[in-house]
Amino acid sequence: MELTIAIKNDKLVGDIWGGLAAMLVALPSAIAFGVTIYASIGPAYAGLGALAGILGATALGLVAPSLGGTNRLITAPCAPAAAVLSAFAIELVHQDIDPMFVVLMLTALGLVAGVIQLLLGLAGIGSLIKYIPFPVVSGYLTGVGLIIIGSQIPKLLGVFGGQSLWRTLISPEMWQWQSAVIGVVTATVMLTAPLITRVVPAAILGLLAGILTYFGLALFVDESLLIVEGNKLIIGPLGGSAMSMFEAVVGRWRDIGELKLSQIGSLMGTALTLAVLLSIDTLKTAVVLDALTRSRHDSNRELVAQGLANVTSACVGGMPGAGQMGATLVNLASGGQTRASGVVEGVLALVAFLVLGAFIAWIPVAALAGILIVVGIRMIDRHSLQLLQSPWTMLDFVVILAVVAVALGYSLIAASAVGIALAMFLFIREQLTSTIIHSKADSSSRFSKRVRLAHEMKALEQRGHQSVILELQGSLFFGTKDQLYTALEAELSKRSFIVIDMRRVQSVDVTAVHMLTQIRDSLQQRGAVMVFSDLTHTLPNGRNIAELFEQMALTTTTESVKVFAQLDDAIEWVEDQLLGEDLAHAAELPPLEIYEMEIFKDTKEDSLIALVESLERCSVAKNDKVFLAGDPADRLYLIRKGAVRITTHVPGTDTHRHRLTYGRGDFIGGLSFVTRGSSFTADATALEDSELYVLRRENFDRLCEEHRRLGFQLMEAIAKVLALRLSYADKELLATQS
Repeated sequence: MELTIAIKNDKLVGDIWGGLAAMLVALPSAIAFGVTIYASIGPAYAGLGALAGILGATALGLVAPSLGGTNRLITAPCAPAAAVLSAFAIELVHQDIDPMFVVLMLTALGLVAGVIQLLLGLAGIGSLIKYIPFPVVSGYLTGVGLIIIGSQIPKLLGVFGGQSLWRTLISPEMWQWQSAVIGVVTATVMLTAPLITRVVPAAILGLLAGILTYFGLALFVDESLLIVEGNKLIIGPLGGSAMSMFEAVVGRWRDIGELKLSQIGSLMGTALTLAVLLSIDTLKTAVVLDALTRSRHDSNRELVAQGLANVTSACVGGMPGAGQMGATLVNLASGGQTRASGVVEGVLALVAFLVLGAFIAWIPVAALAGILIVVGIRMIDRHSLQLLQSPWTMLDFVVILAVVAVALGYSLIAASAVGIALAMFLFIREQLTSTIIHSKADSSSRFSKRVRLAHEMKALEQRGHQSVILELQGSLFFGTKDQLYTALEAELSKRSFIVIDMRRVQSVDVTAVHMLTQIRDSLQQRGAVMVFSDLTHTLPNGRNIAELFEQMALTTTTESVKVFAQLDDAIEWVEDQLLGEDLAHAAELPPLEIYEMEIFKDTKEDSLIALVESLERCSVAKNDKVFLAGDPADRLYLIRKGAVRITTHVPGTDTHRHRLTYGRGDFIGGLSFVTRGSSFTADATALEDSELYVLRRENFDRLCEEHRRLGFQLMEAIAKVLALRLSYADKELLATQS
């Protein structure tokens, strides 16, 4: 009991310290993001933006970890939200929309994005969003980073009023050197701080350096900087009190209620993009957290929690956010253990809002710009340059550039569409350049597990060219249809049997099935047969190949198509056809006598008489065991009639794996008999009613004493057959590897 309480106390202490450290990282960024968004409306709205950032950090910190299932995950306003909302605000400003209506539309946008996230989680889409291709995600991150940098450079240089980056850069007369000094000092300290200490977050040290620089300039250079009213270089008053927070909540609900349905509908495209970006950001952070803590998050539950958190944030006037990588890692490093650390971060953000509102008003806009420029630089995926080192990944880099270019030149919405479209193109390209033929062989080099006699093997070598065995792999769809047709076309005129194994196929579409139907019809015209194997397995997409083939009437309308459960069964059937009709009537033939067996074809009659006296005869009914694994390997079995299948047990299961099948005129147990093995390692089961000769080891030893030459001949005959089997096995192995 005491141990349990101690563990809980340790976790609580760790969560408090982790939440505090996370708040110190997340809050400056949240304020900076909020100022970035609302300053796009006008300098007078910077304070409202800082308030939105703080309220967002509070609401997200309280709601997301309370409902989500990912321990240590910190949810706060983030860069993708800042980029999308800033671009949205700038677009509305250029349309001469009333500033207060722009504020209302920003709130509605966050609300709709949160609802979309909630619906994505409830629909189970969370499991799919994390599979968006890396080049698209890389392009997103780089594009967002560049957008943030471009939007912050004018603020760092003290140029306000919504001036463009290019206009700012070519108009140095508009720059305010005090602002530039503050921003550069902030960014420099933030970049170099980790080299000196990691106890205090770099963003906090950078922000403190920027504030100290501001007041240093105010005291020693320009005393007008100490005036709050009309000072564009600082955030300005927030109105940070409990009453102002209550008024913000009530005001947001009243204003949102006045929005028309058509106005909300116009937000859907941007809201969907924002929801997807926030979801990707969250799930990416959760995946990294899983890897570091050896845990596993629930993507859909997390999206539901994030959606509700963003809805709550919008309702109280805060900006939306996502699971934030930097704050989460700081939380983990500082001792955070559970979801409570995220709640602590939200509570402390609220305390900062209520207690430090007056102080936050003095934060320089340029200091926040310096912090965001560093954040933007870190978001740029510099590692993607490695894709230029190989021609195989060059097109992936082109996708990244395309996403970045569209994001900068047009919008993140269009960039998402372009990225997904190009990713689909890359997938199709990959499928087109990969071969769908895993292996190709004919019946003269690829054999079934049915052990044939020497003369039968020679016949298969001579007639094997009449068949071809194709093992397919990958995806059979409209993109690989021509490749498959080219592979089969060369076989149509010269093969009587075309065996197609589908075991390694991952997907099949209607176009590929239609093409196979055309191949079947061509074979039918010349009396050839198409043979399929492994059709019943379920594809990764949940579809069953056999059902699709039946639906398209590929395997059900003609006798020219045969279907087998396994490739070995298909090959065995083809071998039987090549060897002639007499194999089909083997069950009707009488049991072989000893002199009729191929192994004794060169043995003299008087020797065979002596051998017969040493043999026992036995009958084994269908499905009965001839011997079991573990039985003494002290006898040789000669099959007079029927067939025997050899199987081995699969450890840990109730199944047996088919190894070989021996038929009429063959023998089993030869290797153990020659090497004097102690016990059998497999089971032998009669496939049909069978008749066998049995030569026991003790009888053979007695036979050798009386007829040494006969014993030597028998061993030599067994060894020759075993060697022949080995040579064919080597030949087949080489054929499968080629």
